Amino acid sequence: MGSVRRFAAGERLTEAERRTAVRFSLEEFAIRHPGRSVEIRVPWVGAVQAIEGPTHTRGTPPNVVEMDAQTWLKLVVGQPTAGIVKASGSRSDLRQLLPLFGAAQLGL
Repeated sequence: MGSVRRFAAGERLTEAERRTAVRFSLEEFAIRHPGRSVEIRVPWVGAVQAIEGPTHTRGTPPNVVEMDAQTWLKLVVGQPTAGIVKASGSRSDLRQLLPLFGAAQLGL
């Protein structure tokens, strides 16, 4: 959570800190929104399956959301972003579930 807080405060993170912040926030997203109907991917960093609904078991899931690390972190802390979010499938709209952390959790 410390790296996420530092990112939200505008501090520059090292690559290792950014990976830690992304992995932590992906895991937190999966805990808060359990399920296996949507796969959220941040290439080269991590991925989780979350959100209740039809369970995916093999191959490429029908509901996928993918973006880079910077875009994911901005979304989870509620910052505006011009990053590209690739989303496919009827359950891939995460707008109702983000931001993941509020000002109180971020110490802002």
